[in-house]
Amino acid sequence: MAGIPRYSAHAGLPLLSAGFRPFFLLSAVWACIGIPLWLAQYGGAVQLPSVLPQSVWHAHEMTFGFAAATVAGFMLTAIPNWTGRMPLQGGGLGLLVLAWFAGRMGVLFSADIGASAAAVLDLLFPVAFLGVVAREIIAGRNWRNLPMLAALGFLLLGNVLVHLEALGLAATALLGNQLGIATLLLLISLVGGRIIPSFTRNWLVKHRPDVRAPAAFTWFDRTVLALTTVALVAWLVIPDAVVTSGLCLATGLAQWARLARWRGLATLREPLLWVLHLGYGWLGLGFCLLGLNEVLQWLPPFVGLHALTVGAIGTMTLAVMTRATLGHTGRPVVAGAGTTTIYGLVTAAALCRLLAPFAGAQYMPALSVAGFAWSAAFGLFAMLYLRPLMSPRTPRGVEARPI
Repeated sequence: MAGIPRYSAHAGLPLLSAGFRPFFLLSAVWACIGIPLWLAQYGGAVQLPSVLPQSVWHAHEMTFGFAAATVAGFMLTAIPNWTGRMPLQGGGLGLLVLAWFAGRMGVLFSADIGASAAAVLDLLFPVAFLGVVAREIIAGRNWRNLPMLAALGFLLLGNVLVHLEALGLAATALLGNQLGIATLLLLISLVGGRIIPSFTRNWLVKHRPDVRAPAAFTWFDRTVLALTTVALVAWLVIPDAVVTSGLCLATGLAQWARLARWRGLATLREPLLWVLHLGYGWLGLGFCLLGLNEVLQWLPPFVGLHALTVGAIGTMTLAVMTRATLGHTGRPVVAGAGTTTIYGLVTAAALCRLLAPFAGAQYMPALSVAGFAWSAAFGLFAMLYLRPLMSPRTPRGVEARPI
């Protein structure tokens, strides 16, 4: 069991008092502007100064830019609770943030600075972050969370594979991006399996004592996690094989069965909870669609992938960022109209992205609507949560309005 975390008063910028503050804000900003940049290049309006092809840049920045920042914010906030050690604050946190930002600019302007310089700049952050997390987990003897460390290692490896192709050394960019996405999906399955039933159980005890508590973690959950891992490995290694389709379909159904055990329907009046269940539901749908691609020839090839990325990753990141920000800044852990709107926008983005390939000649307008909804969701998060993220924690006893 981890010890009680030791927090020191931070005399500097509130933004650098905890990892979730800068990284949640920057991940939202990058998600907001990254998609319009890609759409502008995809539609032929601009040519981004990157050595990466537009599709590779798009996948790379959403995976190793936006999503990696969200993972960093989550882990840097959770690690003190896992280990009982003091959190990374101040200058050390600021340097980590600068490394992340340097990576974004390095990849974006890689055609100007060269692929080698871009690779060095972009890999600074994942290497440094892996080192920070390894130090904390080992020093705190928190062996239970070694899988988190392994996940960061796979994210780093995926990023390296993308840069190897940019350097002309290997044709591994697609594999690298897919490895990054697979790692994020496994993290959602692992972390979601911890927090969703836990938060749901706590809420039901207070508000719906008549409803049976979510199922505890059992052999079934371990089986689903193992099946998910095998399916993702098959998707990476033999993506077009029939066995991969079967594994993905089985994983999707198993993930839905797991979700059904967590009593999500009883939480419909609490947006902070149902959005977690919704995000996890996208995980099951995405795997099912991946599995059905070989059976249903009319399914567009990337519909399953976008259910997993825009749907599962997009929804779960916003669900975690909103809840964690509210709780750790002393605000009421309640979703106001603004936060609920954020959830509606990211859901609309996922639905529009899945339906866009069926729009025929209206594909680009449909894609633009999906992009607008995505950017609006993350832009609204940045606007509404800017003040809480930039300000000191609200003192106990002081009432704050729901966001």
